[in-house]
Amino acid sequence: MRPPKTVRDTARSALERRRERAAQTQRPGGTLVGVARARDLARGAMIPHATLQRMRSFFARHDTPAEREARRKDPYSPAAIAWDLWGGDAGRRWVERVL
Repeated sequence: MRPPKTVRDTARSALERRRERAAQTQRPGGTLVGVARARDLARGAMIPHATLQRMRSFFARHDTPAEREARRKDPYSPAAIAWDLWGGDAGRRWVERVL
């Protein structure tokens, strides 16, 4: 499945925020897997079913009250960047709809 525009835009924004944060701190947010996922999502690549399942798992693990609060307070927080690298709220809705 190809990600919808909202998911592509969220991933693209997260990559940019991560670059900006990396210029200021050694903790830019996200992992190498998250960055790879964001690159695929941002360019609109075909996302295999197995990857959609991994995305669902990521969202389930990281949707905690503390992480939601961090994302809400600061879009440049590591939690916000990591979440959005995977497509953010739009990505979660898309994955749930597809699966």
